[in-house]
Amino acid sequence: MPNTPATPIALCFDLDDTLIDDEAASNAGLRAVMDRLGHPDFGAARALWDVQTEISFGAYLRGTLSMEQQRRERIRALAVQAGHSGIADQHCDDLYRLYLDAHRSAWQLFPDTLPALGALASAGYRLAVVTNGTESLQHAKIQALELSPYFHTVVCSDTAGAGKPDPRIYQAAAQRLGVDPASCWHVGDQIHSDAVGAVAAHMHPVVLDRTRHQRYEGVTVIHGLEELLRLVGLPSAAPVAGAL
Repeated sequence: MPNTPATPIALCFDLDDTLIDDEAASNAGLRAVMDRLGHPDFGAARALWDVQTEISFGAYLRGTLSMEQQRRERIRALAVQAGHSGIADQHCDDLYRLYLDAHRSAWQLFPDTLPALGALASAGYRLAVVTNGTESLQHAKIQALELSPYFHTVVCSDTAGAGKPDPRIYQAAAQRLGVDPASCWHVGDQIHSDAVGAVAAHMHPVVLDRTRHQRYEGVTVIHGLEELLRLVGLPSAAPVAGAL
């Protein structure tokens, strides 16, 4: 682990798969769509969904696809894999609503989320969420999972005018927090979207690798939010029972 910089004034957090177990929720949504399509192979579906999401949602962030178009592309790819070609836009939209309903029913926090946020807030840190998710969906998650009291601001790509890793979204968060970006740490699970973008915005990146499946060079890596507390000099907090 590289040398840790000076203790921050503020911390920005990615939301999905950093504070919220979005992979589990996505699995639930994917299985619901697979059942409707008669898709038999979850492993193949999961791999395709991840690749198509990176392609299509990335195009949305670059402004070359609308939100509806990128959702339809992802559904169509899955449908073709299941043996259904040429499905209509309305059918895609219906299937994506099915995905969202199942996804929503599976929202859950990681066990270390509330203890860590509570400890940081009690210590006086200013906290923000910086996310590429849409504002309506991300605010719904934050409210449903009772995260709102911990954050001074939530910055989403569709209303900030830029998405991660564009440094402007991080700079917007720092501005709303009333701090210099150099006084912020950004905590997220993606090396490109989170760490690279944070560096470009002059924030210190902290990569949260819960799976311990990756190796990273030259960045601060943690495997749970209790490690983040130690990095800023706070005692570890006990996980909340039943958070998952």
